[in-house]
Amino acid sequence: MTGKTDQQQTAQRLRLNLRQLEVFVATARGGSTRAAADRVARSQSAASSALADLESSVGALLFDRLGRRLVLNENGRALLPKAQALLDQAGEVEALFSGEHAAPLRVAASFTIGEYLLPERVSQWTALHPQSQVHLHIANTRDVIEAVAGFDVDVGFIEGPQTHPDLVVRAWREDELVIVAAPGHPLAKRIATHHQLSQATWVLREHGSGTRQVTDAWLIQNLEQVRVGFELGSTEAIKRVVASGTGLACLSRYTVAQALEDGHLIELRTRLPAGMRRLATVMHRDKLLGRATADFLRHCGATVPRTPAAR
Repeated sequence: MTGKTDQQQTAQRLRLNLRQLEVFVATARGGSTRAAADRVARSQSAASSALADLESSVGALLFDRLGRRLVLNENGRALLPKAQALLDQAGEVEALFSGEHAAPLRVAASFTIGEYLLPERVSQWTALHPQSQVHLHIANTRDVIEAVAGFDVDVGFIEGPQTHPDLVVRAWREDELVIVAAPGHPLAKRIATHHQLSQATWVLREHGSGTRQVTDAWLIQNLEQVRVGFELGSTEAIKRVVASGTGLACLSRYTVAQALEDGHLIELRTRLPAGMRRLATVMHRDKLLGRATADFLRHCGATVPRTPAAR
């Protein structure tokens, strides 16, 4: 009698399949079965059928239907991290028998980190692990957080104070903000006063950038006003504008080190307190941390959480 009951319970558990979960996760990310079909290389009708079968199997609707858009409801939000974890594990199992001994790493990083700190580490990682690819997505801090929260990447590196209720943020390393100007700027050969800085034109990053968040907090706290002349989405563009003699910039020391050494920019002397900030790693609290991801974090000098998920 017990054996029959166990078989019935096993059959109940195995009604779900990975294809259904793949379509579910793709729909959650894309907002429609059409978008899901594109992600998983299936027809829209097949994706819709897989999603309907999944909802039938679990006995609950997973999305709210808002016109043509599908939005995760409470049931879907509860399933998403577990579904993603199962797909990640399945990917690792497949890699064991495909000649690739590590699944591709999906990493997102904010601009300062992604363009100035991670490239060398990624290059070193690839040299040490030639079969382990790293897919590095570079965006502003807000977009990195959204990518981690949506399970689009395995881990994120951010430079702003933003957070999210579903994420765990851990300190990684420190960074210093510096004020830079062109060598010929009127304030270049003196100690700039608070009043002169308040009257200057500033060239800053866009809103949503981690650098902009910290810059605003630091400058507004110490100056009467901050006159923003340009808002640009690229650190390199800011350096070029400032080097041409237009305005001042407040940037990470990592991003201006070479320009300062080459003499294209100078570090402005001021009486402002040091502008320090912490760079951080960010992971989804429900994410199963794979071995390759954990090893990559250690390679970058980041803290790896001690949980059963880290294997």
